[in-house]
Amino acid sequence: MKMVKSLILGSAAGLLAMGGAQAADLPVKAKAVEYVKICSLYGAGFYYIPGTDTCIKLGGYLRVDLALNGSDYSPGLTSVPAANNRLTNYYYSRSRSDFTIDTRTATEYGVLRTFADMVFTWTTGAYTGSAPGAYSDTLAGAVGGSSIGGASLGLYHAFIQFAGFTLGRTVSAFDAPWQSYPAGGPDTLPGGSNHVTGVNQATYTAQFGNGVSGTISVQDPTLQDTTNIFNLSYFATGSAANGTQGTNSFGGTRAPDVIGNILVDQAWGLAKLSVVGHNNHVSYYGTSESTGHPDDKWGFAVQGALSIKNIPTGAGDVINLQAVYTDGASRYNFQSLMPTSFAMYGGTGLAGAYQSIGLAAVADATYSGVTAATGTQLETVKTWGFRGGYTHNWNPNWASAIYGAYGQLKYGSAGSATICTNMVTLLALTGTCNPDFNFAVIGVNTVWTPVKGFAFTADVNFTHLDQKFSGTITAPAVLGVAKPAAVYELKDQNAVSVLLRAQRNW
Repeated sequence: MKMVKSLILGSAAGLLAMGGAQAADLPVKAKAVEYVKICSLYGAGFYYIPGTDTCIKLGGYLRVDLALNGSDYSPGLTSVPAANNRLTNYYYSRSRSDFTIDTRTATEYGVLRTFADMVFTWTTGAYTGSAPGAYSDTLAGAVGGSSIGGASLGLYHAFIQFAGFTLGRTVSAFDAPWQSYPAGGPDTLPGGSNHVTGVNQATYTAQFGNGVSGTISVQDPTLQDTTNIFNLSYFATGSAANGTQGTNSFGGTRAPDVIGNILVDQAWGLAKLSVVGHNNHVSYYGTSESTGHPDDKWGFAVQGALSIKNIPTGAGDVINLQAVYTDGASRYNFQSLMPTSFAMYGGTGLAGAYQSIGLAAVADATYSGVTAATGTQLETVKTWGFRGGYTHNWNPNWASAIYGAYGQLKYGSAGSATICTNMVTLLALTGTCNPDFNFAVIGVNTVWTPVKGFAFTADVNFTHLDQKFSGTITAPAVLGVAKPAAVYELKDQNAVSVLLRAQRNW
């Protein structure tokens, strides 16, 4: 009986094992494949993220530049590129990869959008005069400065748009749509603002219909929109020989820049009027809190922009124009990619002079004093400027453009008087003293597009610094550009730069 029971149990176990094996061999229904689905709501290149109702588009470009007689892409206006000696590079090269991510989701409040633009760049380094043959590949330094080489990561845009609001980093509501490139050109065109690399902001735009909209915005001025506020009582001879006129004494940011604009964008082109209020806030008269400080003073800027399309010269041809006036907000004319001081060296025919030099400095305001008892209040600096360009399409593969820009800066009467006293006393200026200046650029370019999304560009421009000083100064040695202590003729300066570019957009 025991043997029979074992036999029955063993047989049952075998049958179960066979049944399990056969069940494992049966075909299993495959999970449905989620194919990427095209999203046609927002234009070409968008796809639905699988399993969601959000559309995404990836884009960007790869660019290779060669800039002759200037850094990429600016003529030599200050420091080593403007020294015009054996430290100056004859050319700069840059390779850049740009990557954009654009997502959009339809909601009951309108489209919810996020956008990010990340830039990876390698730029030529530059030599300095601090030691023979010293090579710098650091990332610090202003545009046109001596230390812009090496690899860098940039974040040009990172914003959220929802129900008319834009929150995050992107171009300014003050800007013209073409930024500071009405028809191409270098990064040093005056005549309006430029936030092509983005600025942090909170913005609301109302659409009124028929292409008319209005915008109010607050944006962070700390990096891009604040320039020098000189305390003229701390004039340093070495700094003056580099173009500055005192110690830059702005304090912490106390208020955002407040912007409003009205835009009309229709088939014929567009027109835009922008205004901004900019707070000038300085630190102290002296080196500590006990010395006191000037009161804050608000500046402003007004800008008009006009674009005319469908002109008779050819399909796709366009004229872009803009003009700006600033009072205590100079960065909205001498825009954020320009240097804030100019020290351009050149030759001279004046007997007894070692070389010539052109000096100028951009500022929002000036003041003087080392204590509150002797100090002055802020005096704003006024500027105006314009820029424009015309682009002509010869055919679908070739286009040419001409562009120009002009900016003028004037110091207040008290500031000018103090600057001139410093220049005469500390730099032995002989001749005419006037810290005001004009700055102009004119250029042409041609773009060849052999296939869609791939273009070669050749751009040539001429820059003129019309500084109002004349005569001579006796300057100390400037080791950073290997200039000796000597007599220098004060003279207007010119520069010619060339950009050769290959760019693939995707």
